[in-house]
Amino acid sequence: MSAELELIEQIIDASGAPGRIEALLPAGVRPRQLRARTLLIGMTLTMLDGRDALLTGVLRSLLRLGEADQLRLGVIVDRQRGPHRLTYRQLEYTYRLIATSLAKNEPDGAPSETLSAVLDELLEASVTVLGQPGSNSYAVDWTDLETWARPPPKPAADPQPAATTTADPQHPPPRERRSDPEAAWGHRNTNHPAKSEIFYGYYLQALTTVKDEHGPEVPELARRIHLASCNHDPPAQIIPVIKRMHHDDIPICDLLADSGYSYRQPQTFALPLRALGTQLIIDLHPNDRGPNGTHMGAICANGQLYCPATPTTLLALQPLAHSATDQQTDAHDQQTRELARYKLAPITAPDHDGYHRVSCPAAQQKLRCPHRPASMTLPHNRPTIHQPPQHPPACCTQKTITVPPTVNAKTAQKHDYPSPAHRRSYNRRTAAERTFATLTNRATNDLSRGWCRLFGLAPTALFTATALIARNIRTTDAFAARQADPQHRAQHALQPKRRRRRHTTHDLINAANQPP
Repeated sequence: MSAELELIEQIIDASGAPGRIEALLPAGVRPRQLRARTLLIGMTLTMLDGRDALLTGVLRSLLRLGEADQLRLGVIVDRQRGPHRLTYRQLEYTYRLIATSLAKNEPDGAPSETLSAVLDELLEASVTVLGQPGSNSYAVDWTDLETWARPPPKPAADPQPAATTTADPQHPPPRERRSDPEAAWGHRNTNHPAKSEIFYGYYLQALTTVKDEHGPEVPELARRIHLASCNHDPPAQIIPVIKRMHHDDIPICDLLADSGYSYRQPQTFALPLRALGTQLIIDLHPNDRGPNGTHMGAICANGQLYCPATPTTLLALQPLAHSATDQQTDAHDQQTRELARYKLAPITAPDHDGYHRVSCPAAQQKLRCPHRPASMTLPHNRPTIHQPPQHPPACCTQKTITVPPTVNAKTAQKHDYPSPAHRRSYNRRTAAERTFATLTNRATNDLSRGWCRLFGLAPTALFTATALIARNIRTTDAFAARQADPQHRAQHALQPKRRRRRHTTHDLINAANQPP
């Protein structure tokens, strides 16, 4: 047995998914030759070989195994007439039974509880067997997964009555295109100038493990996935997945998400996560940036409360551009540090109801304000409020104020936005982009249209889960190789490996001076 097959068997057995699936399948007159365990192993082998999600490829992967492995897995069984090898008809029949048992009785585009449990078990087993990463931080994102089926034809607005009821053999009626019963229209971002286009299929979400803020590098493994029709909002669909992780005692300290998640209603995404003790590190939508109301006189901006006398130029700070120079970065960081002095300092952590207390920045000796005479004795290197409010609000007169969970419910997060600490922490979210980039790599598994030619949510989700398992195996191997190379060079006193420069300035000059 090869090491690759042994590793896959460990993952499938550790998941417990084969037993859960077998308990759902009907008992026939005679036992089925193909078991759920063997089918999942064959699917994972096919994905690890970089093949498309076709049942013929699964059969080919199983038949390529050694004879001893085929006998052990049930690909070859002894019958009265001699050995019998697994056929495509048996494989298709078993896969149809499994997909039917995992699907809902009335499909609505969302996975059933049983299908969700199977997907969780398979991905969790891959992480456990490959090595539990020493991190409690995750990045979440979604991407498009286009179905093989074409969308259904639009109904005619004004159908014309048929001229005759007899069929015309020379002009048969148009053949209806087969449609995926659970797929729907969705939007995706592209590099096209239009930036957005529609597709017909599903939204695939993934929770990818990233390193902690001050922790070591970890392999970026996909620990959970969720597949649903485009009729369902992805941020609302991922909340039950995270809650299941919480109930399984899997801590999620930091969750990184882009503005596609943070722009939703707080009851849909932000509030349920804070109730689980998860700290959000999110990018704010342009409509959510800057001042957005007040609370007891304090300005609500970018998820924080600020002094009523905060300069408007500081409250209007935008995130640093990716193409910013060193001078622009230093100037931006200086402004964010200046803005932090105007922030109301938290005094207590949020309680079980989400309430916490904050104090005036002048009372915390962060700036100088006439309404706090003691603060005027501070050094002049701190900001000074020259025009305090004539009628001080409660945030200026009280020692502390209570902040309910409804204040900044959508935008509150772990770090001040857009501070350098937030920028460094949010940069870890690129792991989610790399997860989907590896799933569209033509050298391994390209999950573009035509990759899976099965219709329905359950059949597509099973193949997608095995593709993520194969991706986790490759990611673990690549991470181990990167970690082993510096150690090998240090043991043998070799120079650190440098990135190869493909084109130097000298090469470009010589190429430009060559005669035509």
